[in-house]
Amino acid sequence: MKTVDARGLSCPEPLMLTAEAMKNMDGAVKVLVTEPHQKTNVEKYAQNHGKKATSVQTDDGFEVTIE
Repeated sequence: MKTVDARGLSCPEPLMLTAEAMKNMDGAVKVLVTEPHQKTNVEKYAQNHGKKATSVQTDDGFEVTIE
């Protein structure tokens, strides 16, 4: 599983990093973000590209798993 650590980054950086990781996706991608709107944006991006996105809240933000 590839991990994208986008914690503390401003939009649109988390989404750009997610897009890049999904281009070369071999298995699941885990995206770490800080803000709720970043989580929502990553989930929507994944779903718009035919992927399943699930998320959990962590101590320092959110973890979105894209499959």
